[in-house]
Amino acid sequence: MVLPRYTPALNPEILSKNELINRYFRQGYTNKEISQLLLAVHRIRISEPHLKRMFRNQGLKRRADNIDIYNTINAILDVTENSGQCLGYRTIWKRLITDCGLVIQRDKVMELMRVIDPDGVERRKQKRLLRRQYAAPGPNFVWHIDGYDKLKPFGFAIHGAIDGFSRRIMWLEVGPSNNNPKIVSIYFLETIQQLGGCPNICRCDLGTENKELEEIQVLLHTLNDQEYENCFIYGRSTSNQRIEAWWSILRRQAADWWITFFKDLRDANLFNDGDLLQIDCLRYCFMDLLQEELHRIVIQWNQHRIQVKKQCCSPKGKPDVLFFTPEPYGARDFKVNCSADDIRNCFENFGAERPIHGCSTDFLELANLILPNHQRPSNVNEACNLYAQFITMFNQYDG
Repeated sequence: MVLPRYTPALNPEILSKNELINRYFRQGYTNKEISQLLLAVHRIRISEPHLKRMFRNQGLKRRADNIDIYNTINAILDVTENSGQCLGYRTIWKRLITDCGLVIQRDKVMELMRVIDPDGVERRKQKRLLRRQYAAPGPNFVWHIDGYDKLKPFGFAIHGAIDGFSRRIMWLEVGPSNNNPKIVSIYFLETIQQLGGCPNICRCDLGTENKELEEIQVLLHTLNDQEYENCFIYGRSTSNQRIEAWWSILRRQAADWWITFFKDLRDANLFNDGDLLQIDCLRYCFMDLLQEELHRIVIQWNQHRIQVKKQCCSPKGKPDVLFFTPEPYGARDFKVNCSADDIRNCFENFGAERPIHGCSTDFLELANLILPNHQRPSNVNEACNLYAQFITMFNQYDG
């Protein structure tokens, strides 16, 4: 599934001027960034003083006059439930603004977190590893593409891509496999369809899952009279720096909680990772919830501000702003524009339908036969209950 159209930059012709300003404001952009995006993406020129007047007219405030501590604490508890326990106070503060619509100072969130979860605050205080410098001349110059296998023992294969210049996550998807070239091609095609073009270079690991992606990349470059000989680069996974570094962020923010959760199910004899039926059942119950969380993490990452060290060559800023407005940072967009017809033809020749809920058609029919008219889970607890019902029914039939 392609990323939701979470930013107005992906809907440049749908929203009114006031709606655009309201959306960008509530997503945490500064006045300068909003002005840049309005001009570069929507061709709307508004000065920063004029923006401030429009904020006042719409009742938009950066600081709250009064804070409802009770509601704020409840919102923090909701955000930090389950895998949210991995999040630091800056990320929690951002989610309170974007997901919960709260207006609150970051320092206040830090103070509340020290009271609500003092052990977690101490646990997250850790040093970062030094990494070699990396630089790309602009957005879409190179996309780093890779699979994440830490949840594979439980039936969940994650695949993602990151833009080398802006560090914007282009897609982050979970499915039954990240080694199927048809599925990997769908991730790539849906993303370039959303953007209207492909990157100058794709950087991937050696593996058969990337062969069709390479063919698509070369074909689109050829159709658009672009140099194609070096538009696709293979290399070892350990040297695919950008995406490999981001996997550690995913591990801290969500994957670690899910790994522990599924291991607990296995240790409690509620899940057998050698039983293909139970793996399908786990996918059926949890796949959609995990995908929703991955998209939530991506959206927040793409809208957060990256701080870099003095010695680093990469620009600082928000990935979405760096990606959609590279000119203020001395860069340019390297996107290879592709026609809708060319992309549609690629879908027809290379694409495939995604498995619904990550399961085979046979299992979907079996699930509806075993538990007819059951409801899809909307949270982890409901998914656990549904999984337990399926396992109980399967055991009865086996008995």
